[in-house]
Amino acid sequence: MIVLRDVVLRRGTRVVLDGASVTLQAGEKVGLVGRNGAGKSSLLALLRGELHEDRGDVLRPKHWRIAHVAQEMPDTDADATAFVLAGDTRLAQAQDQLAAAEAAGDGTAIAWAHAALADAGAHEATARAQALLLGLGFTPDQLQQPVRAFSGGWRMRLQLACALMCPSDLLLLDEPTNHLDLDALIWLEGWLQRYTGTLIVISHDREFLDAVTRVTVQLDSGQLTRYNGPLSAFEEWQAQQLAHQQAAYERQQARIAHLQRFVERFRAKATKARQAQSRLKALARMERVAPVLARRDFAFAFAPAGDMPNPLLALHDVTAGYRLADGTERPIVRSVRCSVLPGQRIGILGANGQGKSTLIKTLAGVLPALAGRVVAGRGLRIGYFAQHELDVLHPDETPLQHLQRLARSAEAQGLMSGSPSREADLRAFLGGFQFSGEMALQPVGTFSGGEKARLVLALLVWQRPHLLLLDEPTNHLDLELREALALALNDFDGSVLLVSHDRALLRSVCDVFWRVCDGHLLPFEGDLEDYQRLVLEQARQRREVWRQRTSALAAGDGPAVAPAQGRAPAAGRSVSIGPGDTAPRPTPATANLTRASARGTSAMATEAGRQATRSPQERRRLMAQRRQQLAQRLRPHLRERDALDAELQRLQAEHGVLTEQLALATLSPQQRAELGRRLKALEADIAATEERWLAVAEIIETLEREASADDGQP
Repeated sequence: MIVLRDVVLRRGTRVVLDGASVTLQAGEKVGLVGRNGAGKSSLLALLRGELHEDRGDVLRPKHWRIAHVAQEMPDTDADATAFVLAGDTRLAQAQDQLAAAEAAGDGTAIAWAHAALADAGAHEATARAQALLLGLGFTPDQLQQPVRAFSGGWRMRLQLACALMCPSDLLLLDEPTNHLDLDALIWLEGWLQRYTGTLIVISHDREFLDAVTRVTVQLDSGQLTRYNGPLSAFEEWQAQQLAHQQAAYERQQARIAHLQRFVERFRAKATKARQAQSRLKALARMERVAPVLARRDFAFAFAPAGDMPNPLLALHDVTAGYRLADGTERPIVRSVRCSVLPGQRIGILGANGQGKSTLIKTLAGVLPALAGRVVAGRGLRIGYFAQHELDVLHPDETPLQHLQRLARSAEAQGLMSGSPSREADLRAFLGGFQFSGEMALQPVGTFSGGEKARLVLALLVWQRPHLLLLDEPTNHLDLELREALALALNDFDGSVLLVSHDRALLRSVCDVFWRVCDGHLLPFEGDLEDYQRLVLEQARQRREVWRQRTSALAAGDGPAVAPAQGRAPAAGRSVSIGPGDTAPRPTPATANLTRASARGTSAMATEAGRQATRSPQERRRLMAQRRQQLAQRLRPHLRERDALDAELQRLQAEHGVLTEQLALATLSPQQRAELGRRLKALEADIAATEERWLAVAEIIETLEREASADDGQP
């Protein structure tokens, strides 16, 4: 186990831990939460042994192997597979042992080294490394590419794969989802759920923590608070504790006021002096309950969008991509025909590299379309949040200079006539986003990722946009800022196109989803649970194809099998997404989702009148609440169903082994009888598990059917 007892940890003049204590049991999966700057990363460094406590005790088993994601950017000519293989320290040690034994010509040592290699799983190590890379979003063609050829975000994925490859008793992860898309995040969740060691993960993604962790530790004001439950349950418990504390404080204050009034009234009277003195002593002895000090939570709001053109954007056979320096074109997303209408709230799904960011940049005008036309409505104001903040920020300029440049540009174009432009007004505006005083005059390059993200949000709000194009806006935001962003977007009356791996944000903000896949933009007719199941199934298919491919190569049976891809529209076929347009025929993987969506159409139509009586903001808020409630109700049943699936696979595999053993002619009567008894018990277990699976599946179907019937009735 890990024990911190009265630990004090200082970083310079700042106290990170101030007499903090906590105990973590072996095998627990722990979510470490706290505000940005609370010291969570320093606590992980303390557990790694890179920092040392100033006072107190930090105890953990000495034999534990610790894995973590290295923060330095790798720069090597080694290919991706070899780089991840090097993360298996046990395998590397066995390989060094074999090399030393062979150099010495020591036969006994060579034999021991080969045994160590077998224990380290050397024969399957390459397959394990490549499975990790494929799960994290790398394509088969990238497995042999040199590390140096990858961008920064992909290199950090390689570092994450190294940490997962390393045999460990304790795995420490610091914001592992920051460089992942939704597809890779879903895969990582499944991997961590199967991890058997002790896990401590820092993350601001609530759904990720709820899916992976079963213990929450909060670092706040130098103290550690442990709660046996995931983050959502911890937040509910914490809210109850704060409410109880505030109620106790108010009751005590009323009691104190009563005693003080008695003393002031009767201390001068001889007949009451003794009682007055008694109450004074009671006041002195009373252990005071501290009030709940309300923190100044960050909040912001978008100004009303006002009159908007209709449509906001229209895309006519647009091809989005890049024009290289030599003039050649690299198309990423082709033949896009769609319209963005006022009030639409669209989530864009798709794996990394499929073209989500390229499409957003094309809509924002950052990239010119390679073909077709992007037509913006008259007077359209677009707010663009880039995935990498420095795409829209200048590191050598201050927040004030950014806002001043924006104001001058808007004034020159005759836009934003009602917005403040005087320096005092601009500084006051920045102060509302916590850029007050000297911070408004500091170069942006010195800011943290969260501060840069907050500045981009300030610039967006100042522009009073009709359309928000948001590309991974939560990457550097803590839970408080994510909540503020979700609330602001739900109250925003303009249109939103959102790319994010934060499922809570997607659920609360988006009404419909588009999917970028195989070079085309397609409507996605399901919800995020449907998308998660689709991603997991496609990942399983890719792994199977890759196993077949590597087996064929190893056997020399001819060319490798190409990885299966989703069906794309035929060349030249347009994809239309908009009112009156006909969506392309769905692939088999999404056909059931389309039918499920269609079943709710009649119910939505009958309730159209009722919806019209509510404002769009209220309808969106109520619908988001219903989606979150449904997800919470479904989550335990989906987890149980997945566990039952895994158990059925295990039982059926064992059934096959026993059946093969019973067919052996060499069995004695006693062995055959024992195998028969085991087989009978196993068949009973399979039947019971299948019965439970059917019951759980029926519960899930009933909940989804009820939600579908209620759809459109906020």
